[in-house]
Amino acid sequence: MSKSNSTRFVSRLTRDTLALILAGGRGSRLKQLTDWRAKPAVPFGGKFRIIDFPLSNCVNSGIRRVGVLSQYKSHSLIRHIQQGWGFMRGELGEFVELLPASQRTEEGWYLGTADAVYQNIDILRNHNPEYVLILAGDHIYKMDYGDMLAEHVAQNADMTIGCIEVPLDQAKAFGVMSVDDNRRIIDFNEKPAEPTPIPGREDVALASMGIYIFNAAFLYEQLIKDADSSKSSHDFGHDIIPSLIRKYKVVAFPYKDVQGNDPGYWRDVGTIDAFWSANLELIGVTPELNLYDDDWPIWTHQAQLPPAKFVFDDDDRRGMAVDSMVSGGCIISGSVVRHSVLFSNVQVHSFSEIEDCVVLPDVSIGRHCRLKKVVFDKGCEVPPNTEIGFDAKRDAERFYVSPNGVVLVTPEMLGQNYRYVR
Repeated sequence: MSKSNSTRFVSRLTRDTLALILAGGRGSRLKQLTDWRAKPAVPFGGKFRIIDFPLSNCVNSGIRRVGVLSQYKSHSLIRHIQQGWGFMRGELGEFVELLPASQRTEEGWYLGTADAVYQNIDILRNHNPEYVLILAGDHIYKMDYGDMLAEHVAQNADMTIGCIEVPLDQAKAFGVMSVDDNRRIIDFNEKPAEPTPIPGREDVALASMGIYIFNAAFLYEQLIKDADSSKSSHDFGHDIIPSLIRKYKVVAFPYKDVQGNDPGYWRDVGTIDAFWSANLELIGVTPELNLYDDDWPIWTHQAQLPPAKFVFDDDDRRGMAVDSMVSGGCIISGSVVRHSVLFSNVQVHSFSEIEDCVVLPDVSIGRHCRLKKVVFDKGCEVPPNTEIGFDAKRDAERFYVSPNGVVLVTPEMLGQNYRYVR
């Protein structure tokens, strides 16, 4: 197949595909960061939210029919999508459609990932796709789904699962699979206590990325069968995939990073430590995740903000940021920021020192503060003379301290009530 024919072939496949992003989870391991928002709505990377990454992957892959399935505390997620993803052209059949739990098939919330899709089966049928792409809404990565669709069709598969190699000691948190020489999945265990390593590699396992492609008619058939089962937990990983691999052709698709990283960049920022680390990775000179990539941009809601400002140049009062990312609307006034990520509208008042911090939007840091290895939630007003990150025992009395010593601070922990949607 020539390159031009291949491009047209993939374009036809993406046009005939409907993507569903599962965005209803709380993400409880992120502690108080998800007290008021679902995990996919958590800010990331200075100006984005986590869900912007799978949404951008869809748009950049040519998939422009997308449904977002929401449930837990979804207001900020819904508002973000309305504000930032309203550029689709409805007259061309493009959309990002919000699908909150609405008891379409039964009285109750989404019971599992498969049930979330099943409860919207009438909407799926109305859109009449040839293929359905199901995505997790809470991972950070860049991927061209067109390649996976083309492989799904070439393999004549009933279902294709995106997979990635993960360290064996981390594989307990994933669905772990075994494959034959043709990448057909012959065994699948969701979050096993003792993961099976890849043959010949005792240190890694082959894990599901939560990326699934189904032939649409086949998906409907399996969802109905699962919904009729009283023994099922109605989850793709626990129930549907294990029930398919013996009888149907379910194949694994190795993750390909559009940026050419080997191994590909993929992060589950599901803990405070992982969230803090993934944000600070972006500061590097050549980070694995390139946010300055014109070929595969990450789209989001763009607030109209003035440029970041740095004021005062006195020896004891110099406004500066070193090895940091500073977003629009920020004012650093006579303080030093080192190796930190400042989201939009952060104000740092004079004589303060901030290092190794992730500061979410609308935070105000008072004078004479010393802050190290802290994640500040949106809207915190840090009082003058505050010190955090230097005495773990003292910090733990007021804030959440992670296993790796990252301190999470929210407005409620500071005795404040943040009045805006998070």
